[in-house]
Formats: sequence, C-alpha cells, structure tokens
Amino acid sequence: MTRRLPLSPLLLACALTLSAPAQAEKADRNKPMVVEADQPGTVDLQRQVVVFNGNVVISQGTMVLRAERVELRELADGYRAASALGRPGKPATWRQRRDGVDETVEGSADRIEFDGRADTLRLVGNGAVRRLRGTTVADEITGGTIVWDNTADIFRVEGGATSAANPTGRVRAVLSPRAEPASAPAAPVAPPAPPLAPSRTLGERP
Repeated sequence: MTRRLPLSPLLLACALTLSAPAQAEKADRNKPMVVEADQPGTVDLQRQVVVFNGNVVISQGTMVLRAERVELRELADGYRAASALGRPGKPATWRQRRDGVDETVEGSADRIEFDGRADTLRLVGNGAVRRLRGTTVADEITGGTIVWDNTADIFRVEGGATSAANPTGRVRAVLSPRAEPASAPAAPVAPPAPPLAPSRTLGERP
C-alpha cells in the first residue's frame, strides 16, 4: 500500500526542484511538492540527507519523478542535489511540461541525478529523452549518458556500453522538422474580365 508521507521542514529544505530548466513550466516552482513512497522515509540530520524507498513518486506542478529510491541532499553551500535510482526492468523516469507551449519533455535512465550547483539534470545508464507535442513524440535522444544543461538549454549525449537495445553503444537522435506556422488564407481570385466587344457607337455622330 502506498503511503503518503508528510513533508518535514528538512525535506522542504532539501526538496528536489527540477523546475530550473528555462523552458520548463515556470509556475511549477511555486507549487507544493508531494512525496509518496511504499516505505517510510529516513532523515539523516548529520549528513543533511533524506531518503525514500519503494515506488517513490515526487510531484511538483507538472513535474513528476518516479524511481525505486530517491536521495535528497543539501550541500554545505546551500545548493541541492538528488539521485533517483530505478530497478531492473523499471528505470527512473522524469516528466515536465514546457512553458507556454503544448509540449512535454520526459526522460528515463537507470539513474537520474540533479545538481543544483551546476544546474544540470543527468540521466545515466540507458538514457532516453523525448519531447512530445501533445501526445506525439517530436524528438528523441538516446545514449549511455544524457546531460541537460539548464542554464544553456543544451542536451549533451554520450555513448555507453552495448546492450540488446543498443548493440553498438552508439548515440542516436531522431529530430522532427519544426512545425510550420499556419499560413494565411489566399486572397480570393477575381473572376476574369469579360472579352472586349466592338463598340457599336464608335464613330457615330449624334
């Protein structure tokens, strides 16, 4: 049975905020964060670490992070870091709506790391990132490691070990063309002028 865990003051201080990307939904950062897990969380006051295990779901506005284990940490300089681990056959996943458009970015990997100091999201091990327009996949990037640099709004992708899904270990990107803006309707075409007819009055005098 899933337990809904209350947010302690320390958890709020260590809260994972993945709403930093410039194109992510800006309103997410002002929404409450909800953490759910099958097992009770542990709080280490000495290390400033909060750990949740068992089908962990963290949501904040449109951002949803799912993993088997999530560790939230507050660093000495006040920045926050987090690590989310999947389990065999079920990777950690992250999903968030982009700001101002009907698009969503979602990612999955064996491990997802958030670094508040570097402002990066790192997907390690069988990483995949997809951009969806509505429900249609527009772009997809796969590789051993994918890093989203939130400050520069750039994805970096590296190859990884070979696997059944990727026997060559190569990186792969499938990018759709940019959607063309709707064109203005064409102006109505005027009907052709009637053919000229000889004047019956030309040269006649009153």
